[in-house]
Order: sequence, then structure tokens, then C-alpha cells
Amino acid sequence: MPTYYDPQDLDQFAAIGKDAPELAKKFFDYYGAVFAEGALSAREKALIALAVAHTVQCPYCIDAYTRACLEKGSDLEEMTEALHVAGAIRGGASLVHGVQMRKIAEKLTL
Repeated sequence: MPTYYDPQDLDQFAAIGKDAPELAKKFFDYYGAVFAEGALSAREKALIALAVAHTVQCPYCIDAYTRACLEKGSDLEEMTEALHVAGAIRGGASLVHGVQMRKIAEKLTL
């Protein structure tokens, strides 16, 4: 069944630099450095990336980081928990803006 997002497009990501190679190189160098082992393990970074991918709703990233998490040793329970953390933060971020709404409403109705 065709979808709007073609999963095979992910394999073409490197071609994004075709018309701006200098910028693409800078991005991919940065991207590589971010995901290199550091204070956080590559496995931990993949779990973070999976959670963020769901938050920004990028199907390509969800595919890529689901695979990365599995390849780096995460299991479905850990991946699902990471997704719930992202959902809680996203939900909380929406709700906390209710403070702004309440301040404006109270100011306008007094």
C-alpha cells in the first residue's frame, strides 16, 4: 500500500547535499559527532533520538532509530518507555502553556 512517505527515501538522505555540498558536509560532520560515543553511549543516544523522532513525528527518523535502538541492544520495553517519556514531556509542555492562557484570561476578565 503506497504511503505519503516512501521508506526508501531514507536511503537517499545523503543526496540532500547535491546542490549544497559544503552545507551538507557541515551537517553530516556535526551529526556524526553528536552520535559518537561520549558521556552518553551510542545506545542511550539512539533511545533519545527515537523519543525525539516521535515528538517531531518524523517517520524516517522513527524507522532509522527503531533500527538503531535494536542494533545497539535496546529492547521493545526500553524503546516503549522512551516513547512514553517523550509523550509525557510533550503533553506537559502543552499543559504548562495553560498558565499563559490563564494569565491572559484573568487579565482580560478582571
